[in-house]
Amino acid sequence: MRFILIILLIVIFSYSLGLVLINGTPVTVDLWFTHVPEMRIGLLVLITLALGVVVGLLLGVQVFRVFQNHWEIKRLHKEIERLRKEQIEIAKTAAADAVAQTRHEKTVLDINSNNQSPL
Repeated sequence: MRFILIILLIVIFSYSLGLVLINGTPVTVDLWFTHVPEMRIGLLVLITLALGVVVGLLLGVQVFRVFQNHWEIKRLHKEIERLRKEQIEIAKTAAADAVAQTRHEKTVLDINSNNQSPL
């Protein structure tokens, strides 16, 4: 994999160098804040391409981060809902146990009060 990447980088560099050498026509470049009197058109194309790739990668990372945050929020909402249902079930079980315990205590008290001797 690393070998293929190195070969790909060499090919891209060679193509870029050839592009600059073949397109040697000088052009004037007027940017918003500065003015370049003469620049080779091949170099201008490469700089434009590099800037486009960098801006595209940065925007792509930001968009992916937004989607990743959205997926994480959805997952956390599902987890909250699952935990809420689990707490409701635990509360129902505890309430049923408390009712059963109260009934048992009442029954035990009733039996003990009947067994008291009149003396």
